[in-house]
Amino acid sequence: MEGEPLSALCTPALVVDLDKVKINAQRMIDRCESLGVRLRPHMKTHKTLECADIMTGGSRRCIVVSTLAEACFYADHGFDDILYAYCLPFDKVERCAALSERLDLFQVLLDHPDALEQLKKRPLRDGRMWRVWLKLDCGNGRAGVLHSEPEALILARAIAETAGVQLTGVYAHCGNTYSCSGVQQIHAVAQETTSFTLQFMEKLKAVGITCKSSIGSTPSCSHPVKDMARLSEVHPGNYVFYDVQQSLIGSCRLEEVAVRVLTRVIGHCPHRNQLLIDCGWTGLSLDGGGKLPTGYAVIEGHPDLKLLSMTQEHGRVEAVSGQLDYSKFPLGCLLTLIPYHACATAMMHPVYHVHSEGRLLGKWMPTRGW
Repeated sequence: MEGEPLSALCTPALVVDLDKVKINAQRMIDRCESLGVRLRPHMKTHKTLECADIMTGGSRRCIVVSTLAEACFYADHGFDDILYAYCLPFDKVERCAALSERLDLFQVLLDHPDALEQLKKRPLRDGRMWRVWLKLDCGNGRAGVLHSEPEALILARAIAETAGVQLTGVYAHCGNTYSCSGVQQIHAVAQETTSFTLQFMEKLKAVGITCKSSIGSTPSCSHPVKDMARLSEVHPGNYVFYDVQQSLIGSCRLEEVAVRVLTRVIGHCPHRNQLLIDCGWTGLSLDGGGKLPTGYAVIEGHPDLKLLSMTQEHGRVEAVSGQLDYSKFPLGCLLTLIPYHACATAMMHPVYHVHSEGRLLGKWMPTRGW
């Protein structure tokens, strides 16, 4: 289908604008170079080889993953310096050990002393060391040991003092930037996370421990504060695609979003003043429900339309106000959905259709599983 228009695709279809992907990726590379901090891009949004190559500038080094399936996928295709940024699952220690013994640099994350005990029980072969990042909670309220608690420093010292284990770095996710609206709020949260992380690094230094530091989220890294230059690394991921959510936060403009879902009108329902489309939640996800005046997505070019609800394979579209003009939406016509959350939408698709200026270039095949 190379060279054909997007209208040649069967729907629902996830389409990726390669030109926008390259621009978004290069801007982040340039931003980090200007800041003087190393970029370790997160793969969880797209999970493809092609996009990983773009995000790493072709180096195939220094990436973050959220699943071991991703780690193995990238390792099998020549990537190295991989950080598995998910607090160590005890059922996956042996798989982590295999990657640690196979790659030059495979790194794990933990936030509890019991996880450290699991590593002690499985020493690596050939004199290799477990490379460990301590997950710090700097206000995001998900995983991580709270930065201000004494247990954080106690755990860091225990990692550093354990034979066969190296404390490689301290890692904080700046996910609370996702509740921001505008650059000023993004800066405030990014500054707080950065300050808490740097303060913790000073505590480590005071007890003779030196290691790397890293924070990350797409909002904070799209609008970094000056103090982030004092960090070792940053680890954003969504920025390569962006989405409606990021445009509302202030990370990007809507026109910078690189992904869309194509769908077709398959039914007219004048008794309900609705259209039916062939994209249900399996083609878009239910993320973002109730957060947009246009429903579950932005329908490109049609601000007067709302994606009201979805079942597994159907979507119900209605007018934001007034009556639908069905003559404008004949059966079989295409509508383009800009997803609220690109990570969730991408996970719904086994193939991404890549294009430039509306002409198909090929397919990207993401890895799946855990």
